[in-house]
Amino acid sequence: MNWNLLAETFALVFLAELGDKTQLATLTMAASGKSRLLVFLGAAGALVTTSAIAVLLGEGIARAVPEVWIKRLAGVAFVVLGTRFLLERG
Repeated sequence: MNWNLLAETFALVFLAELGDKTQLATLTMAASGKSRLLVFLGAAGALVTTSAIAVLLGEGIARAVPEVWIKRLAGVAFVVLGTRFLLERG
């Protein structure tokens, strides 16, 4: 088992999810006084499902597109989104 890959993936997803809309929505639902366990299970299930879809799509894309182009496209997408968020008037 590649423990480095596991740790890198965990760290990246963990940091990316901190403070995002999904976490804030989950926080709001948990604060509503309803079952925190059910909110946790629902949120965890949704994250697992979206991650499974991403892995399957990523595997399919990797078969058709060289890895270097996937990394470049992801890098450009992050720069574009980051720039957009920085310039956005709020």
